[in-house]
This record gives sequence, structure tokens and C-alpha cells, in this order.
Amino acid sequence: MPHSLYLGSGIVQPRLHEYDKEHGNITSIPYSTSSTSSDSNDAPRYQPSLAAIQACMSYSIAELAIVLFTFALFVNSAILIVAGASLSDQADADTASLFSVYQLLSHSLAPIAGTVFALALLLSGTSAGIVCTIAGQMVSEGQLRWSTRPWVRRLITRSISITPSIIIAGAVGAEGLSAALNGTQVALSVILPFTSAPLIYFTCRNKFMTIVDEDDGPGEARRVKMRNGYVTMGFAGAFWLLIVVMNVALLVLVGMGKK
Repeated sequence: MPHSLYLGSGIVQPRLHEYDKEHGNITSIPYSTSSTSSDSNDAPRYQPSLAAIQACMSYSIAELAIVLFTFALFVNSAILIVAGASLSDQADADTASLFSVYQLLSHSLAPIAGTVFALALLLSGTSAGIVCTIAGQMVSEGQLRWSTRPWVRRLITRSISITPSIIIAGAVGAEGLSAALNGTQVALSVILPFTSAPLIYFTCRNKFMTIVDEDDGPGEARRVKMRNGYVTMGFAGAFWLLIVVMNVALLVLVGMGKK
């Protein structure tokens, strides 16, 4: 989900503030996701210390590594293994939608398998809704400088995401919902290069990734460059190009009616 990039960049900021607060680096500057207060010349603006950045970076790297190479790896592997073992000999598996996969799992494995699959979809949708809500809050407060009550934001976000599904289900039924789901996945995939390109660009430039460290005392500040190395830049650029090529192929296949 492209909006997860905004979420990942946003959730680390309160950690920075909390670290500096616990270690006595700041005393009176409050943390806010909105940049409105920093527009005034009289209002102090929080700047994280180098120690906070290094500590939170180590924490984030460990967190991502554990999540991606333990939970996500085994869960996705289990999905592929179960699907390959149970549905490979099913004639309808190639063209199966979410609804027909439920039927296939229920008949080929056990009724409980279909129920677990449906429950997993429900939890996945709930998780995606939470991510969208929090990411929308960060974008609206930080970029658009628009703040509102949390329950109003949640109501608006969930209404926007649920209402089209209700209308589609009422108008064209399960077939329409499957087509709409496929369309949203295509849209998210196409948007991903446009949201990841600025992230790669910013993290590879010293102009944006240089930290002024004042821990040595007044007048002894040093500039620490924290941009990505050339190896990381190369891998990021290669993966970005791969995503672009795959998206072009996806759009061509969709246009030809093969996806």
C-alpha cells in the first residue's frame, strides 16, 4: 500500500520526541504532527537530536527485519504452500475470485478452511482501514494543515472506503466486487512508483539527509551526513525500475483483457 510509506515515515517522529524528552535533550517543546505552529517565528520548532535519530533508526531496522523475515515471510509462505497443495488440481483455480476461492477451500480442504480464509480477509480489511486512517491523518495535518476531531476523521475515512463497496455489491453483486477489488490493486500498484520515487530521491541526497549535531557544545556543531550509500541507492533504484517494468506489463495485460 503506497500510503504505508507516509505512515512509516510518520510514526517514527513521536519516537524521536519521546527519546529526546527521556534523555533531557528537550524540556518544553511539545510534539505535534501539524506544522502550523512552526510557521510563526515566535514558536519553537522541535528538531530531533543525532542520538535520537540513531537510536530510533536502529529500533526501526530491527522492527522491520523481525516483522518481514518472521511473521510476513511465514504467513505468505503458508498461503502459497496451502494454495498450491490444495488448489493446483482444481480446474477453476486459474480464474478463481475471492468468493470462489472460499468455495474451493471449503470443498477441497474443509469447511473450516473457508471460514478461516474469510476471517483473514476481514482482519486484513480492518488492518488496511486502520493504516489508511492514520496515514490520512498524517497527510492532512502535516501537508494539508487540516486538523479535525479523530472520530470525524475516522467517520469520513471509513465512509469513503465502505460506501463504494456497498453500492457495487447492491448494483452488480459478487462479480462486481471482485472486479472492483482487482481494479483497486492495479491502481495501488501503479501509484507505488510515484510515491516511492521521492522517498528514494530524498534519502539519497545530502541536502535533505544532513544532521547538525550540537551535542559537543555551543559553537562546536558538526554536520553529519546520513544519506543512503551507493549500494543501497543501487538496490533501491533497481527495485524501483523493476516495479515500473512490472506495472507497464500489468497495464498492457489489462488493456488486452488478459488480467
